[in-house]
Amino acid sequence: MADNKRQRARIQGSWAAPPSKGKARGRPTGPGPGSKPPSRPGPNPNAVSMTSKTPETTTSPTTKGQSDCLPQTLTFTETGPIRRIPEPKEIVKDGSYVISVEPGGEARITLTRDFLLPEEADYVFATLRDEIPWAQKQNCIQGQTFDEPRLTCWFGEYPYAYTKVRWEKNTDWNETLLYVKSRIEEKTGQTFNSCLLNYYRSGKDHVSWHSDDEPSLGSKPAIASVSLGDSRTFEMRKKPPPEENGDYTYTEKLKIPLTHGSLLMMEGASQDDWQHQIPREYHDRDARINLTFRTIFPE
Repeated sequence: MADNKRQRARIQGSWAAPPSKGKARGRPTGPGPGSKPPSRPGPNPNAVSMTSKTPETTTSPTTKGQSDCLPQTLTFTETGPIRRIPEPKEIVKDGSYVISVEPGGEARITLTRDFLLPEEADYVFATLRDEIPWAQKQNCIQGQTFDEPRLTCWFGEYPYAYTKVRWEKNTDWNETLLYVKSRIEEKTGQTFNSCLLNYYRSGKDHVSWHSDDEPSLGSKPAIASVSLGDSRTFEMRKKPPPEENGDYTYTEKLKIPLTHGSLLMMEGASQDDWQHQIPREYHDRDARINLTFRTIFPE
């Protein structure tokens, strides 16, 4: 019977000699002092290695202290990659920026922070605040009528309309406004025949996401925006592709602090492919006036 057990153990490859009689359990059984160390057997030419060669394209499992060995660009779940919400990029330096090149073509913005010197900007702000016939228009979105959270005024050779707001032509230009218009045209080489003015009385006043893409503005309109008064953050977000069904969660976003006397130009596909807003703020903000010069075509 004992011979049969030893035969099965040899076949299974796990045979070991039984412990010698008289040895206490747990007591070392190695060679005693003065004995020679056992000789190491040479390699067995018939042995089969249990370690397979890992292909170069295979990624090793993550272990503690080795997480940087794995690619960090995408994380996968059973249903596919996890999409990360992009952080808004902030533009604070003067210059011209190409913010996208598709699908409508090249979209450009140009920031000039000190377009008007501080004393000049102070004068223009105070004059327009006191001389412009500001009005609060009513708008309607999704059947809900509301007072726009800002005051506005329109100057232009033709009427202008957006959503449910309509302005009649107004050629009685304010002289200070004409001065700013001439300065912009001299700097940019563009010409404008109209201006929409916005007066933000505090941080509660704002304008929601929109694009200036009305048909009366023509294709690829150039819009010059001058900021006066307290600084506000101008935000932009890229329109999502059709397969996103209007979901802006993962689109590119920009933040541009607009300071007293600054000029922001939006050109190319900036209205076709992007939206912009001045968000409501929940801390104290003083008044701000925004002048948006544009070219209107007869409808």
